[in-house]
Amino acid sequence: MDKRIVNLIELLKNDKHFRKRIEYIHYTPPKSPVYAVLKDELPEKLKNFLRIKEIKLYSHQVKAIEKIRNGENVLITTPTSSGKSLCFNLPIFEKMIKNKEVGGLYIFPTKALTNDQLKSIKEIEKFVGLDSNAEIYDGDTPKEAKKRIKNKSKIILTNPYELHLTLQYHNSWKNFFEKLNFIVLDEVHYYRGVFGSNVAYLLRRLKRICNYYGANPQFILSSATVANPEEFGEKLIGEKLSVIDKDGSPSGEKYFIFYNPFFEGIGYGENSTHTETKNLFKFFVANDCQTLCFTVSRKMAELICKWVRDEKPLIKDKIAVYRAGYMADERREIENKLKSGVLKGVTSTNALELGIDIGTLDCVIISGYPGTIISTRQQAGRAGRRNKSSLAILVAFENALDQFIMKHPDFIFDRNPENIVIDLDNEKIKLGHLLCAINELAVKVEEDKKYFGNISKELNILLKEGKVKKTNSVYIGSSFDNPENIINLKSISGNEFRLICDGKIIENLSQDRIYKEAFVGAVYLNKGETYIVKEIDEQSKTIELYKKDVDHYTEPIVDTHIEIINDIYKKMFNDTKIFFGDVKVKETVIGYRIKKFDKVLSINSLEPKTRLFSTQAMWFLINNTLSEKIKKSRNLNLIGGIHGIEHAMIGLMPLMVICDRWDLGGISYSLHPQTKAPSIFIYEGIEGGIGLTRKSYEYAENLLKMTYELIKNCKCVDGCPSCIYSPKCGNENQGLHKETSLFILKEILNLK
Repeated sequence: MDKRIVNLIELLKNDKHFRKRIEYIHYTPPKSPVYAVLKDELPEKLKNFLRIKEIKLYSHQVKAIEKIRNGENVLITTPTSSGKSLCFNLPIFEKMIKNKEVGGLYIFPTKALTNDQLKSIKEIEKFVGLDSNAEIYDGDTPKEAKKRIKNKSKIILTNPYELHLTLQYHNSWKNFFEKLNFIVLDEVHYYRGVFGSNVAYLLRRLKRICNYYGANPQFILSSATVANPEEFGEKLIGEKLSVIDKDGSPSGEKYFIFYNPFFEGIGYGENSTHTETKNLFKFFVANDCQTLCFTVSRKMAELICKWVRDEKPLIKDKIAVYRAGYMADERREIENKLKSGVLKGVTSTNALELGIDIGTLDCVIISGYPGTIISTRQQAGRAGRRNKSSLAILVAFENALDQFIMKHPDFIFDRNPENIVIDLDNEKIKLGHLLCAINELAVKVEEDKKYFGNISKELNILLKEGKVKKTNSVYIGSSFDNPENIINLKSISGNEFRLICDGKIIENLSQDRIYKEAFVGAVYLNKGETYIVKEIDEQSKTIELYKKDVDHYTEPIVDTHIEIINDIYKKMFNDTKIFFGDVKVKETVIGYRIKKFDKVLSINSLEPKTRLFSTQAMWFLINNTLSEKIKKSRNLNLIGGIHGIEHAMIGLMPLMVICDRWDLGGISYSLHPQTKAPSIFIYEGIEGGIGLTRKSYEYAENLLKMTYELIKNCKCVDGCPSCIYSPKCGNENQGLHKETSLFILKEILNLK
């Protein structure tokens, strides 16, 4: 037991300010390692590497190596710092020692992780005396080095964006693809939603090209713990795989504090979440506790560090900020200073969430629920590696999701993480990648079915649009456009607007986002800087900005209507009908609010801009008996009640599937023209949908129960941001009726 951590917790519990805000402390006892032995020993050079590094293999590492040796695709889903890298590096180097023609492609979601993993590979290379010429191939690779890497490197490390652009030039990669035996995908839980759906098709294009050159690579995936690893992994790569999820690595005792600045309810907290985060960060660093503080934005990472330096000048040289946007050598310096102990505290965005080696930390502060249980566990896992005691603190915001978790810590500790959703049926995504694939290699319907499924419909669309030509049974591209212009991995639409300030492009924004984020007069945030949208040119697809420091922000006012196209699934829960299906959404931005904190400074009108799109939705019907009860009551308000339920549900849906509440939209009707009943709709704000509401439909009953618990446990009287208010509400949260929301949910759930 580490008495230092225990003593710090006691100091918090005895402090009159801190102790009131501690909602819950969770204790996890230390865990001993579970070792195992390989059936067949590793080559002597690899055995020496493990011996010199004093590494004994854990049970999950041995299981992974054995399955990889047998030629199986695997997904290793074990916690942070459980040694997942050895699970793939050891069997790959084992095969390379036996056959020098073996090759591997490592794909990482971030450049920082790519650089960190290259160090590990180079270290093994040095010990075993095998030169795989492992190199990074991405946008930062010097042009003069690229040809050498393509021809000489047996191990290449890259990212999905670079791979997406590279596949069109596969002829120049022939030598590498012919000898490609392994494709490693690290931290695959990052490949979700639109991004994950795009990556799934990208991997199918990669497999198709490998097969063309006679290679059939084996997939090795690693991930944080997810709820649906087999379903997700097999959808991602399009092949069967084995899941390895029993962790054999050791861990020290862990303490996890849930800290709520709004313990007395909204409006009663003395300090904001950011101020409380600053106070805790200052407390731990001042007490010589090496601490990593995760913040919600780059700007807040900078501010919290600045505030602490101003208040505690004696420790100003012991703390630093870490975020994307810094030069690579600056980030490496901070990582090394953390690892060596020179730095006692670092504030960071989620850039340090992934498995970059920063040594062993004492404490992690998570400022605001990071959006998923997976990220919460990943961030908390950065402290107390292996046998060391550690402390993690989650500091709540006032929103519904954070406040629900404060009252229900079991959601973090006693249940599976969220489901990861990717969708291979989104027509726009499929069309884009099919066009990329045709430009890479001519497509044959029957032969390419194994990669893309039934593509007859999509090929006919592309033929009609004049984007492909048919010669006998083969489809070829009629124009060879850059794949980046055809499809953006982060977006459904390939149509992007360029955001320009002083003649310089600062960002690209997909067309489906400009109406809500970059309307004329909008405050636009980029890399912590504020800009004002001056002009939008639809023809040239450019948005002119000018830089201005402001302390306010803008919110669009959106008028929404929804039309049901068809209901795909329906079910009854007690007396409530629940549906999932296709819908058509009409969103019209009619104006915007200028706000400072929660105060509206002004309301401005805009020339209406309408976005009409088809997507997927889940909806609930309030039965006639219940609606009549509400109408007859003097104290209840039907539309205010269902509107509040809609807000609260959207706020909680990220606990069911990995998404952001901003990926979702909602609208309530006292009488919908098609359902002929009071109806609550929750729809995906993404063209075609990507399965978020389909997966949520499976858990709709649990979502109703959680929504009731959230609203019932909130200490407010008439509703607040912790329960039924929404930052997206087009009606400024007017007319919401908490009492009716609770009444409806009790009736639906058959509660007395």
